[in-house]
Amino acid sequence: MQDKQRILLVEDEEHLLEVIKLNLELEGYKVSTATDGKKALKVFKEERFNLVILDVMLPEVDGFQVAETIRLENTKIPILFLSAKNTSEDRITGLRKGADDYLAKPFNLEELILRVGILIKRGGHFDSLQGPSISYQIGDKTIYFNSFEFKHIDGSTIALTKKETMLLKLLIENKNDAVSREQILETVWNYDVYPSTRTIDNFILTFRKYFEPDQKKPIYFHSIRGVGYKFTDSLS
Repeated sequence: MQDKQRILLVEDEEHLLEVIKLNLELEGYKVSTATDGKKALKVFKEERFNLVILDVMLPEVDGFQVAETIRLENTKIPILFLSAKNTSEDRITGLRKGADDYLAKPFNLEELILRVGILIKRGGHFDSLQGPSISYQIGDKTIYFNSFEFKHIDGSTIALTKKETMLLKLLIENKNDAVSREQILETVWNYDVYPSTRTIDNFILTFRKYFEPDQKKPIYFHSIRGVGYKFTDSLS
């Protein structure tokens, strides 16, 4: 029998906490709770989780700080923010702090459950494809998806962010085919957050800096006007 997926739910409004916890448990999840940021970090260090649901406005340590601290220890676990703050600036702040999704209060419980399922499935899929042997070589550099890094032939290592790794993985999995901006948004940024085309272009520019022999004449990473982006590797 497969182990239950474990969720850390952090919410200082006790009635809402109990309602969310009950509904998640009815869906088959095992839920641990905390009502302030300090306790949330303590619980997170003591147990293993598949997802963290974080209120932003928390006593002791706010949700943004909690997310930042979690990301220092674990770059892979999905984080879903719940917040009464719903401006684009708030959403951007949340994503910069390491969130994978952002749901504004008040929210529909069915939508929350749906998003939880998507994040856990995506996180599990990403983890299941990782392992010591999961790597990909581009030129004289090797990407290691499990450790979020790539290594030069001389052994030196460069760290990758989670989103850089996810976008690299998506493009490589679709090698030689154009990947639409919509598909990138859904896979890397989630469907309700819309970075500008320039944001994704900046990631492609970074990849060219990392991997292209000549950044001005890219052979691996291409922007396809009006369509999206493509990774080409005729040597692999």
